[in-house]
Amino acid sequence: MRRIILSTESGADLPEELVEKHAVQVVPMHIIMDGKDYLDGSLPVEDIYAYHERTNQIPSTTATNVHEYIHFFNRIREDYPNCEIIHIGYTSKASSSFHNAMIAAEGFDNIILIDALNVTGGLAAIVMYAVQELEREPMIESEHLANKIKAIVPKSRLAFVPGSLAFLKAGGRVSNIAYLGGALLKIKPCIELIEGKLVSTKKYRGKMSVVTEKILQTYFNQYNLDKQQLYLLFSKGLDEKIMDRMTEIAKESGFINIKWIQAGAMITTHAGPGGFGVAGIEK
Repeated sequence: MRRIILSTESGADLPEELVEKHAVQVVPMHIIMDGKDYLDGSLPVEDIYAYHERTNQIPSTTATNVHEYIHFFNRIREDYPNCEIIHIGYTSKASSSFHNAMIAAEGFDNIILIDALNVTGGLAAIVMYAVQELEREPMIESEHLANKIKAIVPKSRLAFVPGSLAFLKAGGRVSNIAYLGGALLKIKPCIELIEGKLVSTKKYRGKMSVVTEKILQTYFNQYNLDKQQLYLLFSKGLDEKIMDRMTEIAKESGFINIKWIQAGAMITTHAGPGGFGVAGIEK
């Protein structure tokens, strides 16, 4: 039986220790800053903060292109001869990366593509579900595993709140009037993935310490989550006291395995510093 190799994009924000432990193959997306193209993962997030402070703008981001996917799939085949690849991709509703993967895969046999319809921790939750299923049943057929992954895609739930509206404003996602009003009233929008699209669903008022508790409790009340695994997300700059409190609330709510995931450069470009999110899979 052929070995199954799982792959995804850097926009999943999978921690390096999980990538290495489970041999998940990750293809980088791109950040364009000061006219230079950086691979996601090669650029410290602090450089993005410094760029925004200097220019009042945010870098642009681009998808993995077809040529890069062909090279990526070829490399996997060289490292794992005669393998089968299941690629779990960044939502096609917010990036052309998955479409590019589809074009690249036409030249290969035994590649299954799955649109996760999610990003960052929501995508990571799906990838880690696949990892756990593969480790639980090493001899599973690739089509069977792919069907199980596809079945939980609509059950992966992600919600996050940016730490600052400044990055949303710089990216053109809020008007200047909305930004000024939101900043004055300390209003923070909650962003969720709805059918693969990033949608602002609720607005919270108050300090980040208050908002994070509200969003976490709302999330727990809204979804009937599998309590075996929960992913808490942050962009660099989130207060450690808030992180400790979120872990405490998750434990009090009965979650067994709680993993913190730091947003990489790709996600941080849009979320800004001090953002918080939560991701899990419904039963």
